[in-house]
Amino acid sequence: MADTHIHHPPMAANDAAPADALPVNEIDIADIKDALRQGYADFMAQPSHLLFIALIYPIAGVLLARLTVSYNIFPLLFPLASGFALLGPFAAIGLYEISRRRELGMDTSWKHALDVLKSPGIGQIATLGALLTGVFLAWLFSAWIIYGWLLGDVPLDSFGSFMTPLLTTANGWTMIILGNALGLLFAILVFSMTVISFPLMLDRHVSMATAVKTSIAAVEKSPRGMLYWALTITALLVLGSLPVLVGLIIV
Repeated sequence: MADTHIHHPPMAANDAAPADALPVNEIDIADIKDALRQGYADFMAQPSHLLFIALIYPIAGVLLARLTVSYNIFPLLFPLASGFALLGPFAAIGLYEISRRRELGMDTSWKHALDVLKSPGIGQIATLGALLTGVFLAWLFSAWIIYGWLLGDVPLDSFGSFMTPLLTTANGWTMIILGNALGLLFAILVFSMTVISFPLMLDRHVSMATAVKTSIAAVEKSPRGMLYWALTITALLVLGSLPVLVGLIIV
């Protein structure tokens, strides 16, 4: 997730009392397409800076894959790879700052990505980031429980010894279907909570509670636009993940 525009719709909130959801405007598909255009413009304006900062995505992905192979925890390979997207909104906070500065006509040198640490809202941002980390760990734990229930008696001597029963047995397909259904629920939860939360806290310095409530309100206000946004994110993440997560640098 390279910047505010690519992965977050235009801000739909106005000032309101802290801890309450801010008023939101309806976001339609035209707004989403405009956000994508602006995101692309952000990337083209500072491609080297954004590429440098976003290297964390493929590097982290390779490390996760290495971890699963080294410790023979192959059942967690897909949950780790897909669950990494749950942390995306928080991991991209430095890129949101670069995008925000460009929109305001300020210096967009890559070092300013760290200016988020000086933001008055950094405490609230970190708190929501910690919450997302908890959701990520809950997803991994749930995936491991499902594996243990359905295929826990399968020896994990190699990647093939895991994939064969996964794709050729009833329990394996039950695991695939159940795991993806549960993963979808986690994704919907995180999307609803964070679709505008982090940019909102960074730009308006509102509380985490206000940001999350406003994000949920935006989803409720614009289900069609937000569904289009979610599907766009999913498609971009899938495409970005294909070449060993390298495409996520741009996404």
